Amino acid sequence: MREGRFILITAVLLSLLMMGSCSGEKRARIRASKADSIMYAAGETRNYERILALADSLETAGDLPAINANRWRGVAYYYEGLHRTSEFYYKKAVQGEIKNENDALNYNKSARRLAQMLLHKGDYEGALHVAVKALETMQENGSGSDTDLATLMNTVGCCQLNLGRTQLATKTFADAYELFRDLSVNDTTGRRGLLAFEGMCAIVDEYLGVHLYQEALPWIDHAEEMVGIVEQMPVAKTTAKTLRDSRDKVSLLRAIALQNTGQDKEAAKLYNAVAKTAYGQSGEGRLYTNDYLVAARRFNEAADNFRDLDKLLSMNDITLTLDNIQQYLLPKYRANVGANRKDSAIAVGLQISNALDSAIHRAKQNDAAELATMYDTHQKEAEIAEHKESLTQQRLIYTGIALVLVMTFFTVYTLHKRESTHRLEVAHTKLQDAYDKLEETTAAKERIESELRIARDIQMSMVPNIFPDREGLDMYASMMPAKEVGGDLYGYLLLGDKLYFALGDVSGKGVPASLFMAQATRLFRTLATQHMMPAEICTRMNDALAGEDNESGMFVTFFLGLVDLTTGHLDYCNAGHNPPVIGGNEHHGDFLEVLPNAPIGLWPSLEYQGEELENVKGRPLFIYTDGLNEAENMQQDQLGDDRLLDILRHTKFDSAKHVIETLQATVEQHRNGAEPNDDLTMMCLRIS
Repeated sequence: MREGRFILITAVLLSLLMMGSCSGEKRARIRASKADSIMYAAGETRNYERILALADSLETAGDLPAINANRWRGVAYYYEGLHRTSEFYYKKAVQGEIKNENDALNYNKSARRLAQMLLHKGDYEGALHVAVKALETMQENGSGSDTDLATLMNTVGCCQLNLGRTQLATKTFADAYELFRDLSVNDTTGRRGLLAFEGMCAIVDEYLGVHLYQEALPWIDHAEEMVGIVEQMPVAKTTAKTLRDSRDKVSLLRAIALQNTGQDKEAAKLYNAVAKTAYGQSGEGRLYTNDYLVAARRFNEAADNFRDLDKLLSMNDITLTLDNIQQYLLPKYRANVGANRKDSAIAVGLQISNALDSAIHRAKQNDAAELATMYDTHQKEAEIAEHKESLTQQRLIYTGIALVLVMTFFTVYTLHKRESTHRLEVAHTKLQDAYDKLEETTAAKERIESELRIARDIQMSMVPNIFPDREGLDMYASMMPAKEVGGDLYGYLLLGDKLYFALGDVSGKGVPASLFMAQATRLFRTLATQHMMPAEICTRMNDALAGEDNESGMFVTFFLGLVDLTTGHLDYCNAGHNPPVIGGNEHHGDFLEVLPNAPIGLWPSLEYQGEELENVKGRPLFIYTDGLNEAENMQQDQLGDDRLLDILRHTKFDSAKHVIETLQATVEQHRNGAEPNDDLTMMCLRIS
């Protein structure tokens, strides 16, 4: 009797456990669907910092698969101009495991973009490998759309052509053309028809690039055919300008090909018909017209055309990168040489030299920023993996609660002890590995110095050096570490009309402080995107940084503010930091009264208290670290709070940047040659 009752209870519990598991899977699918919706909504806003923060947050919570998260990171970094970092994440996406249709969709999009990026930078073999593998994967799982297939086939053909496999490229292009044509005919919106047109133009550009002008002509016909298909659709009226520009682009491409195949009169006729049109006068159109003019040896006209293009680039504030120096300035130089304009050629040569210097400097800055991102990736992935492991452990615990009614306490205790022992062994192994790596690094002094320089570049790239260009807001900040790397930090996040801003000072200096600084910066940005109040953010940061992992007892003093740019209302929380100076009163500046909250990271489970000011419009707010008021000269005399306040009271507020530059000059004068004794970070802002 008892045995039968025990079996019945066990069966009931197991069935309840299975129902809970099914319910959990359903909830997971719902969360994943919501996560996708959130990411697409963020993508529509083109707020790429928010896209990155959401990708991290949702992946850590287990709601966004790795393929999807990495694709969105690739998208964000691509449109921010960090193409190497974008390529890094797209590669991670295409290397991910495809588990469902959503994963396959994100794989397809990532593979398309990655293959095109590799093609554009001249890595034809790399692009070919990605595109061919993607085509095979799509055929295996049946997930690829006609758009995906056509675009990837086009990329494969372009790679084959540049690698000298002309016949194979022709066949691949033919297959892509059939897909593109079907897309055009079967789409009444015209969008796919215009996509097909651009696909044909890409083929033409590749043929022109390898000087196969005769072979380019049939594809120019196909491009014209795609425009004709869209013109037959009802949507043609609303896309009339786009279609006119497309027709003009076809004419210029044909003029270039005909000129290079000896059909000068027909080429000149086409060029003359398009040169004065809106497209012919556009930036892209002028580049094509210059290709024709140089091929026709009409160097004087080409040189004049480049002069007009200079004005167009200047009006649009276009920065000369390494790519468009090659595409624009070098042909401009050749045109002036061909026109025998020696002075102009020399001037363009100097322009190329200056532009190259600036472009290389920007490229190095971008490299430093991208290295910082990649440097942070390993930590980010470790946190995500740790969180997923934590979720898995929770599920095991819930399962154990159900099973404990069936199994004995001794079994549960034994399993728990075994799991704890395993975690200790894993932790010991990781610690030993870290110690071994540290020992290897310590043995190479030159490598340490090099890595410290890189670390400084990485750290400096983690704080913003571009500030909001918004009417009614004047904001500026600067950070100068005392050593190669430091522990000061600052940051801001603009969410609509709400501006979060923060400044902090980590205890200690050097690499440990910089790593702690990186953690604090990441936590501030992540929590601010969730629209928390300053006091709650400080509380959450303290919970995260004051845990058992903080064996060294590091902490950070922190000032965090949230200001409404429309009303001027300021909420703030001061966590053991120097009180800021606020102006706009009868004394022209006083220290802001702050509650004595503890620094972040010392004691867990603290509840931080926030404060508020009703309206700070017209009142400059100056925040700083103690590297300012405690700056020492050769005699170790400090600048002091009184002198700091006196300087601010007698400094006319021209701009936030002017205030900070004035203080920097004052500190240098006070030090009088003494080495900095602490990191110096300042932030100033005024709402009007």
